Amino acid sequence: MVTGLGAVTPIGNDIPAFRENLFAGRHGIAGITRFDTTEYKTKYAAEVKDFDPKLYMEHSDTRRTDLFAQFALGAAVQAMEDSGIHGTVAPERFSVVLGTGIGGIITLSEEIGKLREKGPRRVSPYLIPMMISNMAAGNIAIRYDLRGSAIAPVTACASGTNAIGEAARMIRHGYTDAALAGGCEASIAEVGVAGFINMQALSTAEDPDAASLPFDSRRAGFVIGEGAGVLILEEKEHALARGAKIYGEVAGYGSTCDAYHITAPHPEGVGAVSAMRLALADAGFTPDEKLYINAHGTGTPLNDAMETAAIKEVLGAEKAAATPISSTKSMTGHMLGAAGAVEAIACLLAFAEGKLPPTVGLTSPDPALDLDYVPIVSREADIDVALSNSLGFGGHNACVVLRRV
Repeated sequence: MVTGLGAVTPIGNDIPAFRENLFAGRHGIAGITRFDTTEYKTKYAAEVKDFDPKLYMEHSDTRRTDLFAQFALGAAVQAMEDSGIHGTVAPERFSVVLGTGIGGIITLSEEIGKLREKGPRRVSPYLIPMMISNMAAGNIAIRYDLRGSAIAPVTACASGTNAIGEAARMIRHGYTDAALAGGCEASIAEVGVAGFINMQALSTAEDPDAASLPFDSRRAGFVIGEGAGVLILEEKEHALARGAKIYGEVAGYGSTCDAYHITAPHPEGVGAVSAMRLALADAGFTPDEKLYINAHGTGTPLNDAMETAAIKEVLGAEKAAATPISSTKSMTGHMLGAAGAVEAIACLLAFAEGKLPPTVGLTSPDPALDLDYVPIVSREADIDVALSNSLGFGGHNACVVLRRV
């Protein structure tokens, strides 16, 4: 059961703000402020705005922690406070499964600059613990004395979803009683953005309102985002016994690999199809249940076409046509390793609100992509089940099914 939520995102630094902007269809895309973009083809990103890490940690600790881990701790503190679970589970039975796609690239970039300009003696002694991808999970475990497994899945854009799925399996099979699960990322750095531009992955749109365009005929790359999403997962009987607020159930999980290409999805979507089928079967999904899909929906030409075809293959033409689908990346940008966790939160909020988040910017539908992508504005809907897809570089595919309870 999901009993706590926390989020730091480009459209809100806590759950109330995220919820409001999500269903209002407000995107968080604006000009990059982290560095001078004069020589960059891409000028826009979905940055987290006005985040104050001192709300969650001592000022001295912020100087020893990369931004990706600060975002993670912020979301974790929110989720722990929301759930009220702290102190009700033995430390040895409480785990952390928190993924990231890239880790501390901002710190790494800054320290390489110091090395080249001032020599090796000026490199920070905190470089390694600030840079390594497991440190967000490690810092959270230290903060709350969580002595179960502390694991950091690194599966590119699938990291957050893999974290949720693996944590749910650990609880289901009795390895832990509760888990803090999710993903985090802070990769809006000069070298990271340059790398994504040069591999022709990022949108170079000149209008922020027409930059992140999943399923639109004008789509031409994703908008890089950042932030963190955290869910508290808890064994059902424990949650009920303590009277916990329950947002929903992680009912199914599927994880596969295309084993095809380092960046391009398999043209027939075989890995995505398999992951969706595994997740839906694991959840015991039946065709009469009212389904919503939060698509991976990056706004890249290859992904959106492949994912649409894969959904049709999994559900069949009739069910696919009747299933609402949206890409919240149209608002948050692509939060990379954090994306799946934040999108799972969006699904759970859809249960609570009785609304579906929209695919904003979808004003010129691609005729070849003919499903219901909930364009422009949110829509009232009474759904039973949500499927969240995350499809990452390296062919990593992860899907979770969330069920309303």
